[in-house]
Amino acid sequence: MKEWVYFFDLCDTAVLAHSGALAAGCHRMDPFGVIVLASVTAIGGGSIRDTLLGTTPVFGIRDPNYIIVILATILLTIVFIRKPKKVPQYTFPVAFGFGFGLALFTVIGAEKALNLGLSGMIAVVMGLITGVGGGIIRDVLCRQVPMILRTEIYATASICGGIGYTVALQLRAANKAAFGFAMISALLIRLAAIKWHLKLPAFDLKNTKQ
Repeated sequence: MKEWVYFFDLCDTAVLAHSGALAAGCHRMDPFGVIVLASVTAIGGGSIRDTLLGTTPVFGIRDPNYIIVILATILLTIVFIRKPKKVPQYTFPVAFGFGFGLALFTVIGAEKALNLGLSGMIAVVMGLITGVGGGIIRDVLCRQVPMILRTEIYATASICGGIGYTVALQLRAANKAAFGFAMISALLIRLAAIKWHLKLPAFDLKNTKQ
């Protein structure tokens, strides 16, 4: 199972690097900017997690395959998509919103915290940071309000996945079963939000009557 998780982790790293490269292209960044934005999007969340947990060097430095995947993805993105205005509108939700990467990163982060003997609450937080941390850095560098701070059901899916994983383990479910349950939970919530345009209510003071 670890081999498959590692394989899909690299695949999701490529997907997130692609989304970061696309965002850099839409903001007309130079090649260095593309590399930076793609890299922080792909491994930023996991790097923050490892730093907070004290498991350094962070995973992207310990395993150079992540950097290789990111650079290869950037190259392919630049070669096949020459102009940002020609990027299909559906590319962004496919690249960083379809949920599989979010779900996988969430469970990996929660699992890593639990393996260090930390509480379930901390595991959920570490899963959330792993899942959405890279996207936050990307949005900040692009001078946008991060997705998880808007009404998108994105962080909510990650939190539910982390809770599902920790609760399943506390109920003495097998690790594979807990892993699968959490993945499916986070994935279905995110896909449902995309398909039916589900959003959380906004806290809007501008429309509040005085």
